[in-house]
Amino acid sequence: MTSQAAITPTPGNTSVKPLKAANAKTSATPTQPISVVNTLIIGAGFAGLGSAIRLKQAGLNDIVILERGSEVGGTWRDNTYPGAACDIPSNLYSYSFAQNPNWSRGFSGSPEILEYVHYLVNNFKLNTLIKFNQNVASLSFAEQTGLWTITLSNGEFYQARTVISAAGPLSNFIFPKIAGLENFKGKKIHSANWDHDYDTTGKRIAVIGTGASAIQIIPELVKTADFVKVFQRTPGWVTPRPDYKTPEWNKAIFRKLPAAQTAMRQALYWTHESMALAVIWNSPLTKVAEQLAKSHLNRQVKDPWLRRQLTPDFKIGCKRVLVSNDYYPALQKPNCKLITWPIVKITENAVQTMEGIEHDVDCIVFATGFDVSKSGTPFPITGLNGRNLGEEWSRGAQAYKSINVSGFPNLFFTFGPNSGPGHNSALVYMESQIDYAVRVIKTIVDQDIKVLDVKAGVQAKYNKEIQKRLSKTNWNSGCKSWYLTEDGFNSTMYPGFATQYQKQMKSFDLNDYTATAV
Repeated sequence: MTSQAAITPTPGNTSVKPLKAANAKTSATPTQPISVVNTLIIGAGFAGLGSAIRLKQAGLNDIVILERGSEVGGTWRDNTYPGAACDIPSNLYSYSFAQNPNWSRGFSGSPEILEYVHYLVNNFKLNTLIKFNQNVASLSFAEQTGLWTITLSNGEFYQARTVISAAGPLSNFIFPKIAGLENFKGKKIHSANWDHDYDTTGKRIAVIGTGASAIQIIPELVKTADFVKVFQRTPGWVTPRPDYKTPEWNKAIFRKLPAAQTAMRQALYWTHESMALAVIWNSPLTKVAEQLAKSHLNRQVKDPWLRRQLTPDFKIGCKRVLVSNDYYPALQKPNCKLITWPIVKITENAVQTMEGIEHDVDCIVFATGFDVSKSGTPFPITGLNGRNLGEEWSRGAQAYKSINVSGFPNLFFTFGPNSGPGHNSALVYMESQIDYAVRVIKTIVDQDIKVLDVKAGVQAKYNKEIQKRLSKTNWNSGCKSWYLTEDGFNSTMYPGFATQYQKQMKSFDLNDYTATAV
């Protein structure tokens, strides 16, 4: 995790302009591919851009990146709600090969993270590789040619020897299934599609959800709204956020001595790595972490009944651990109230709860999460012999090392099945996935391999072991979370340390695959 490139010193620079689509049209016809490339990447967020950078650094320059939006950024382009920020320290939520010495805070907000994304594009000269407004409708593999056909929603298509699916697990937001939702006449806003033209000043606002996005939004809303009613289904474990404003001397040291920032990154990495012992497995440290969270709650919330309502009844780590210094204080503002009665329905002007009360509101904010692909696929993917990946994943997604799927050759997933971290930076895992994919793609190109398919037995053995390990984790200890499918299958999280994940991704054995030469 050493730094290979540092961001050019630009203290306080906020003038990076978003990269947008210049021309979304093409002259290609539906019977002729727009182009045939070695590697096609779906998505221009962190994963897609990181993949392109590492491919280029490996000498693999025949790349196209398809982005369904008109700008880069993925999750950080879309999530611009008030208070949006990362709950991983900035020096760890960035690539080791492109460290940023100029982070303004310990935990940066959405605009600054998006600025870093634009830096990646500009500094590594990815502009010409990205095709905007290209919404992928389907993928289909032809064994005869060894090519993937990537069909767009407008009927045009690309072809590629290899494909990296970097669409991301947090790319499609969903509204909850609540009776009467379509009848509400007020304003409806989802956290992942914030309407900045809507003025919340003086408004009566309902917030449905108390997860990672909600606890950032609520403290901002109480500053302007007439009142905010927070509808909680289950409380989460909340720990303090050790945030701080980065002093200028700190930035200067990192710019002049990149090794100092690498040392800081390593310290953060190992601090977070140790948290696995508390949140992944039930250990003595689990009780320590729970006590830390309870102390945080007791210190910030004085009312015994409110503390009881905010105390979880499941092990820490079973659901996502939340990080905030201002959520609990916001709930105790005179214009804020926590509602724990279940929602029965939404009427034309109100949210009705089980005890019969209708809470009249002008606006409902849905902080209810994303349509995370624990089963199925975001678009049809057809592999060998007409196999449909969505059908095969219908009861829970499985892959080999989270990145390859048997029967779907030359296809690579970032943040694929069982690659989610519960304690460390997502980019640590993502970087390992990208480097593995690049190593395999380079093998395909260098050895003129037409079809490279992970063996079914190898994949089955890997997943059997993963599920065995998962059964002993806090994620599978009984609570209901977005980590699990409806029938309790965990295809989301990796049951181990980040170091273990990195170690497995450093090992690429061609014998695990069936290879067919060109």
